[in-house]
Amino acid sequence: MSNDSYPMEAILRWPAADIADAWERELPGVRTDSIRIITPVWRIAKLLADDRRRTLAELGVDPSTLDLLSVIRRAGPPYELTTREITRRTLVTAGAVSQRVARAEQAGLVERAPSTASRRAVAVKLTDAGHQLIEATVRQLLDHEAELVDDLTQTERTALTKLLAKLEESLW
Repeated sequence: MSNDSYPMEAILRWPAADIADAWERELPGVRTDSIRIITPVWRIAKLLADDRRRTLAELGVDPSTLDLLSVIRRAGPPYELTTREITRRTLVTAGAVSQRVARAEQAGLVERAPSTASRRAVAVKLTDAGHQLIEATVRQLLDHEAELVDDLTQTERTALTKLLAKLEESLW
């Protein structure tokens, strides 16, 4: 079946539609529109999170280390950020960043040094081992995750990207 011809009756009969229909029957007048959106988003998020955990385990990297190394690598040369900037970019607490940095430093993936931007700040820099690990991991992870969305056409991907961005923005 082509990507562009997914039957509407299948869309209307998926689990979220059944849940919405049941609530409409049991609580007439209750607003159930959100069920057809939030339920599949939640289910997809869980499936993707589980898949990512399995994939990262196979690659030998835990999600928090991936997050730390990725944010530093994406910063560009010299592949260094202050702990405050890491906290801001990863949306985790300063304490969580401190623990992540300590584990990655112990594993030889990052090193800490006084920041050149501020005497009071601590900079975290990728080591050669950290740089190699994050590049290899991200390449394999992104190749794998690209395969997960291969059934969508480019037009569908673009539309979905725009809709998800709009939804996410509305929730902030």
